[in-house]
Amino acid sequence: MDMPNYSPSITTMIRMDHTHVMAAFHRYHAATSWWRKRAIVELACTALEIHAQLEEEIFYPALAGVLHSDDTLEKSKPEHDEMRADIARLRAMHPRDAAFDARFMKLMREVMHHVAEEETMLLPAAERALAAELSALGARMTRRRLQLVAQKRPAAIAANTVGTFPFASLAMATLGAVAIARCLRPARVRRGRLG
Repeated sequence: MDMPNYSPSITTMIRMDHTHVMAAFHRYHAATSWWRKRAIVELACTALEIHAQLEEEIFYPALAGVLHSDDTLEKSKPEHDEMRADIARLRAMHPRDAAFDARFMKLMREVMHHVAEEETMLLPAAERALAAELSALGARMTRRRLQLVAQKRPAAIAANTVGTFPFASLAMATLGAVAIARCLRPARVRRGRLG
């Protein structure tokens, strides 16, 4: 299988990551139960860590090869480092701690600023300068993402996804169960008992 033909472009994948994290951010409220806050924060933080590593390993080096001394690109890695420090501080806290909400709100503001710069400056620049490579870079990002997710405890990611998006998770589980049930029915039943 030639993965580049089936993979979204790297810029599409980056935008999808941004959308996923923003959706998690919108689920967080000060009045949310502490266990759900923990799920939302863990899901967002894990997604951000994976996203940052993928950008640093694949996207930024490719972009640096065609954009020389770009200010937005040069400050992206230090912004990722600050984000990682905020994530470590959050993980050292309990959601019932008085400063937890403020710490997560700070992370959200920093990430939203970073996302805005990437989506308005870096991604359009990449789409112009790396047009012929975007799909191949997307395939590399897909392969590496699978490796990183496997290292980050997929069961915990799944549990945090359910805690963050309970209704969407229920809908997906229901659709999956229906699809499996349809696949497991005997062939005669699937063909409408033609025989």
